[in-house]
Amino acid sequence: MTTTYRIALDAMGGDLGCGSVITAAHNALKTYPDIELILVGQEEVLLEELARQKKTLNDRLTIHHASQVVEMAEPPALALKKKKDSSMRVSINLVKEGVADACISSGNTGALMATARFVLRMLPGVDRPAITATLPSINGHTHMLDLGANVDSTAEQLYQFAVMGSELVTAVDDNSTPTVGLLNIGHEAIKGNGLVKEADILLKQSDLNYIGYVEGDDSFIGNVDVVVCDGFVGNVALKSSEGVAKLISGYIKEEFTRNILTKLIGLMALPIIAKMRRRLDPRLYNGASLLGLRGIVIKSHGGADHVAFGNAIKIARIEAIKNVPKHISEHIEQTLKQRYEEE
Repeated sequence: MTTTYRIALDAMGGDLGCGSVITAAHNALKTYPDIELILVGQEEVLLEELARQKKTLNDRLTIHHASQVVEMAEPPALALKKKKDSSMRVSINLVKEGVADACISSGNTGALMATARFVLRMLPGVDRPAITATLPSINGHTHMLDLGANVDSTAEQLYQFAVMGSELVTAVDDNSTPTVGLLNIGHEAIKGNGLVKEADILLKQSDLNYIGYVEGDDSFIGNVDVVVCDGFVGNVALKSSEGVAKLISGYIKEEFTRNILTKLIGLMALPIIAKMRRRLDPRLYNGASLLGLRGIVIKSHGGADHVAFGNAIKIARIEAIKNVPKHISEHIEQTLKQRYEEE
């Protein structure tokens, strides 16, 4: 008998409204016959959009009404206290209640993190959740965490991030021995601050496939599957890379439109440019995992269109199939047990 995985979609979060979520949901149902999707949000609005798109509900696509919406600029504490029937909160509740195996939201990141942590709680042995995302690299892609959930982390928490990232890559990429690197200002042992050096010791003592320090460029050109860092550093690195990508794109466009000759060269180079754009298309990397929780929560980009949101559904499905929280919990528990026995 085929197992069916149920995913709750916060259809009211994000900047583009419920239209892109509904389109992504229908496309995903065609692609993955083993999933059921729950559209969470204001029923009247969702039914109106379904009618506009000439789509219908069925036994694999249902609506769960939620009367409130968390605004993108709303303070997390206020959303947690005042929006108990928001589409975001209800989606997370469905995971807590076992109605859904995972949930996805394009809404307010701070509110999503605070609500998910409050409702689902942390896995045993995990202090704080971490945000991880996929970055394109020469050799495929790299997973980096934390990307902003924690601006002040301890060495122990960096170790926990490494375990969570490693288990995620094992599940998502079907890689049994993913390489783990610790982000630093150099590869040499003498470089780095006290936090990084302390985390380095813990990682060397672990059973992870730890390769030592990595620098910022290794995330894009190196042979590392998981890059671990503090949330402050990770968020700066992520935003910097996004800025560089936009800068390069702008330069290319500017040079190809400089004069008639460059425009002709640009026309001849269109197939190459199109292929490069597909490889670097940020929509194909959309879907950041909130790791360390007692449930699967995926953060989609606020401006995600149906292609980007569809990729988030893909990630949620894989994590549900592989039961990533269970594997993280087992690994952390094993480590704690080993430390206790050594003491």
